[in-house]
Amino acid sequence: MSFFKRLFSSEKKETLDKGLEKSKTSFFDKLSKAVAGKSKVDDDVLDNLEDILITSDVGVNTTLKIIDRIEKRVAEDKYLGTDELNKILREEISGLLSETKSGEAIEFEVPKDKKPYVIMVVGVNGVGKTTTIGKLAYQFKKAGHKVVLGAADTFRAAAIDQLQIWADRVQVPIVKQQMGSDPASVAFDTLESAVAQNADVVIIDTAGRLHNKVGLMNELTKVKRVMQKVIGDAPHDVMLVLDGSTGQNAFEQAKQFTAATEVSSLAVTKLDGTAKGGVVIGISDQFQIPVKYIGVGEGIEDLQVFNKYEFVDSFFK
Repeated sequence: MSFFKRLFSSEKKETLDKGLEKSKTSFFDKLSKAVAGKSKVDDDVLDNLEDILITSDVGVNTTLKIIDRIEKRVAEDKYLGTDELNKILREEISGLLSETKSGEAIEFEVPKDKKPYVIMVVGVNGVGKTTTIGKLAYQFKKAGHKVVLGAADTFRAAAIDQLQIWADRVQVPIVKQQMGSDPASVAFDTLESAVAQNADVVIIDTAGRLHNKVGLMNELTKVKRVMQKVIGDAPHDVMLVLDGSTGQNAFEQAKQFTAATEVSSLAVTKLDGTAKGGVVIGISDQFQIPVKYIGVGEGIEDLQVFNKYEFVDSFFK
């Protein structure tokens, strides 16, 4: 497949372009200064490019991989003009991301052989976890799926209230108990309710504290074990929500959570308010965990499936 074949609708693409505007502007401002007065890609340009990628929160390891790929291109082509650098960057970053099996989706879909499909959502407080769950519920419902939410973040009353607001807004059922209830009990009730309602998708919120990794690990393990009493292979997806605007801190949270539980997918939020959009490229490459969704705006439609081709195209066009 051609890297830059149009996959998204023009409306969706426009939202993505707008959401990445700050990251893109910041990156290209730095890049134009780095190549000012240069006609070809030489060692100075590559050194500057390395600094730019790292300060754009792509991450050191991923940056070194990208630079290595560009150095090979320079060696092969002998003479590469700086005017071609944008195109080469686009191709090499897409090539790098193509080595991961993720980022191919175009629509909000769930496997047809899992019913209900159970998503357990993890992440520290303040990253946009509850908002992501609400927007995800909206997108799945819009796609024709019957959705049930579970408020298993019983540590904070506000978390239950926020999820209730989203359930009302999207008009999907929610299963909840009082603050301080056993999260595993809420998860159990949610799955029983979802099975009884013949639901297609279940999304379960969990507590976002990370001060005690052992406590978090034990709690999430218990929630999973209790879920499996209702649906043997649940949860089908453990999704970690990260705040893209925190840059390197998002990497750190990904490290902590992947150590505490088996994370199977990522959602990166708040990309519209930051110049740190490069973090998606680094996280996608470093963790080899699929980035499934990205938040590129505050509107209910502004959670998108992460498509690496469209992302790189918007970032570098």
